[in-house]
Amino acid sequence: GVKHNGNLKLAKKLVDVAEAAGADAVKFQTFKANKVISRHTPKVVYQQQTTGFKETMVDMVRKLELSESSFRELKEYCREKGIEFMSTPFDEDSVEFLHRLRMGIYKISSGEITNVGLLKLIAQKGKPIILSTGMSNLDEVKQAVKIIYGVGNKQIALLHCVTQYPAPYKQMNLNVLVTLKKEFRVPVGLSDHSLGIWMPIAAVALGAKIIEKHVTLDKTMPGPDHRASLEPDDLKEMIKAIRATEVSLGNGIKKPAACEQGHIHLVRKCIVAAQDLMAGHVLSKTDMLVKRAGHGLTPALLENLIGKKMVKAVEMDKPITKELLR
Repeated sequence: GVKHNGNLKLAKKLVDVAEAAGADAVKFQTFKANKVISRHTPKVVYQQQTTGFKETMVDMVRKLELSESSFRELKEYCREKGIEFMSTPFDEDSVEFLHRLRMGIYKISSGEITNVGLLKLIAQKGKPIILSTGMSNLDEVKQAVKIIYGVGNKQIALLHCVTQYPAPYKQMNLNVLVTLKKEFRVPVGLSDHSLGIWMPIAAVALGAKIIEKHVTLDKTMPGPDHRASLEPDDLKEMIKAIRATEVSLGNGIKKPAACEQGHIHLVRKCIVAAQDLMAGHVLSKTDMLVKRAGHGLTPALLENLIGKKMVKAVEMDKPITKELLR
């Protein structure tokens, strides 16, 4: 995002943090504030709370711009670090600049979901698109997808998003992930502005393939988004938890796990002798108990053994097996 506060050195430190935590990509924002925000537009309430009331939105955002040369340097720095460089364009000139920069994946902000011209221009670049859907309803998402598909670009992933900083847990509505996956049959994910690391983990359990999360070096830094961002240690913990969740989901086939196989015969109960039984003894119900005893006949067969004759003796608590019966 813009947690670099317009400072290239700080932006590189954020790349370092993301790479060290195990993230797959870092995403910045590319824009010219005067081209995308009217000078009469007031700040959003959360921005007023974090940066004060005196300046307008464009005044605030202008401080968060990075130059084209800075983005070129950032992209090269990401290449050296082995992490994907991304940036969200907010105007047509920024789209063209990122195209010249040969950015591999385009991210479209929630606020641009009805911006038909920008959607078409990005789609025409022929690159994969990750589209955030904050503040939108399903029909608006359908229309945006239709526009992108109409240009011939079918490489879309959709991110559920609640555009508030921080987003309240009670309004996260993570089941939208299921709706988007069913409706569009494309990869889905979560652009998360809630506090903490729990919502992304829950989203992965619901099928999210992409997680976007704001990161800062220090939540107390000046700027609109720092307070709703993760600090480095929290980012590491979130990614660690997501990776664990990913591998834990499995294939959905209900069967004993490989690690359980050796426990089955020791943990499940079987039929054992209630007392020492001699060869020739005819079994009654009181001759048998159900206990953990290793290999033996399943308790489901207990009633079927009544009246069977022992062909060999068996000690108390030893399993009664087929070989002992006639």
